[in-house]
Amino acid sequence: MAEPDPQAADHAHQLFAASAKYADISWSEEGAEPRWLGMDTSTCAAAINPSHFASRGADEFERFLSGAASRGEPALIIATMGNVNDAGLRNVFSRYNARVDFPHFTGSIAGKRLPAGAEVSLAPDLDAADRDLGLRLRNRPADAPWWAMALQPIHSEGPQGTTVHKPEGELAPILVDTLGEPVVARWTPSDGQQIWYLIPDAVDWDTVVGWIVQQALPAHNPAALRRARSPHSMNADLETPAEKQARVALEELERRYTDDKARLQADLEQARQEADPVRSGLLYGTGSELEGAVAAVLRAAGFTVTELDVELGAPKSADLLAVLEQETCLVEVKSASGAASEKLVTSLQRHLEKWPQLRPHQPVTCSAMIINHQHRLDPAQRPTEVYPRNQHKEFVDALTFPVLATGQLFDWWRAQDWSAVRTAVLGRPHPGRTSKPTTAQNTTSTAQKRRFWRRSGGSGSA
Repeated sequence: MAEPDPQAADHAHQLFAASAKYADISWSEEGAEPRWLGMDTSTCAAAINPSHFASRGADEFERFLSGAASRGEPALIIATMGNVNDAGLRNVFSRYNARVDFPHFTGSIAGKRLPAGAEVSLAPDLDAADRDLGLRLRNRPADAPWWAMALQPIHSEGPQGTTVHKPEGELAPILVDTLGEPVVARWTPSDGQQIWYLIPDAVDWDTVVGWIVQQALPAHNPAALRRARSPHSMNADLETPAEKQARVALEELERRYTDDKARLQADLEQARQEADPVRSGLLYGTGSELEGAVAAVLRAAGFTVTELDVELGAPKSADLLAVLEQETCLVEVKSASGAASEKLVTSLQRHLEKWPQLRPHQPVTCSAMIINHQHRLDPAQRPTEVYPRNQHKEFVDALTFPVLATGQLFDWWRAQDWSAVRTAVLGRPHPGRTSKPTTAQNTTSTAQKRRFWRRSGGSGSA
């Protein structure tokens, strides 16, 4: 492995700092043998922070590249982005304060140091080697710095002015920050002869060297392991039956895991797409979004729902007409960013008075008010009841229909407790064919339930 790239002006200080950085690596325990400045690097399997400066590692790096090319192997290179001891910007005209250059290729990768405490996560669709590296580096200390990376062109000055050379190759993210910018990445040129891994400064180099031997070389250059007779490489033609059986079983397990994970991720995505409109509408919605979410829950509970604003035109009647067998329920849906005003219920009372004129052939048997109250608060911080009895005792006692919070409706919808939805809307139990009564519902009398809904509008959390 080649000597790290010295960046400071004082070459002697660079060599001392580099040797100190790698002095504690347990090379032999990780199955590796280092090569330093002045040693032959043509047979190396990987290079760590190689230098392209003359007399400072450039010759050793060139021999490493030539050796890999002569064997038809990709050159595996690990490069550090940034300097943990340098927190300031070097150029006031650039937002980047670190860079990794690629000898023989145009362009470079610039790094922007992120604020302390930056959160990172694995990029999607990683292969086994890249995922393993990401997991190892994600476990660095919480105060270890990260650099967001981006490919940058190279500008050159000539007789005709400034020429911009587009960056070559592809930068594939392994770990990304919350904005999706890579903080650990793999760069490969178009010819595929080199594979660069860009990692942040301040890493556990034992972990990185272990990853090179156990993951990177088997994935990218298994021939190097075979030449060294590494235990991490074995020719399948030389395996015993027991080894082959175990290896094939492990490979099959990994394939099943990959297939199962992809299937479950697709199921989760589909379930979320179906649930999000109802969840968002019930907990945060207003207007038509809220009405649509309430209608979806009522339909799931077995009601036939008519959106009256569409059929009759707003605001002639209440928002919804919910029919369940012999029950016909007029439902008014409202929202309140703060505490719900008692005046809200007057809208349903007016609609009940006008209904016989609109549909004389279809009398209502019940009615319900559903309100998304305090919707600017987190759902866990909202009062369970729209009108808490200790604040609205006389008002609650005078109500002739249930007033439900959409948070209650959400809890029943999420639990698929359709019996609770029917009981809440109708103001009394109505098992129906899809009934799934809870223990509490079985042990509560009808009279008790009527009083309960009149007073509080239901139970549950919002």
